[in-house]
Amino acid sequence: MDEYQIVERVKDWYRTASIKSYHNFLLNDKTIISGESYKRSYQHNPSINKQVIGYVYNYTTSFVSNLEFPTLDNWDFISSTYLQKKGHLLRGDSSLGPAPLPNLKYIIYCVTSDTQSEFQDRLVIELVDLDIAVNNINLPKIVSSVLGPKSLSENNFIEDDEIDEINNRMLSQKLFADYTLDYAKLIVFRYFNSDKRELWKKVLKISQAYQRVFRPYRVVYNTKTWQPVVF
Repeated sequence: MDEYQIVERVKDWYRTASIKSYHNFLLNDKTIISGESYKRSYQHNPSINKQVIGYVYNYTTSFVSNLEFPTLDNWDFISSTYLQKKGHLLRGDSSLGPAPLPNLKYIIYCVTSDTQSEFQDRLVIELVDLDIAVNNINLPKIVSSVLGPKSLSENNFIEDDEIDEINNRMLSQKLFADYTLDYAKLIVFRYFNSDKRELWKKVLKISQAYQRVFRPYRVVYNTKTWQPVVF
């Protein structure tokens, strides 16, 4: 499947209410299953983890900034999915399941606005190629510097303090028009949700950097007609 086919598939699953809230997995046979279904299936068929090619996060938001910049809003998925792809496991009941995801290629955000918004009939689907994103935010180097030789091993658990250090180093970089991830997120939040229109120049530069760093494939659908529209 190419990017267009994947986004259309996610839209169709959303349209038929087959996609569940929050955590879902796209398999290489084009099916999408919930996180809970994936975990149950893994108990009987451990090889299912090798069939996962996409992590689909489906949620509703009250903020326009989340519709405009879903990857910026949910940046922490990039580090957690990358670690799981490289063979590391997260402590506790991880939303990514109990096993590595060696063939994971995409993070896919499926975002709608709540019923009180003027955008309540819009569905935003944004697909990010995981390899492109992690390389552009220097995540492989960061993980290697934090984990050391441990970064080359598989099926080892990552401790909370290690994840925190990886995320802190990622957040310290000024990759978004000389702003960090968190500060860029704050600027677009204030522009779109607090009506701080004087920030428009900064938002424009952040948007350009966002496209350069994440290279998202994005489609917005009208949920009444299910046709692509301009947001």
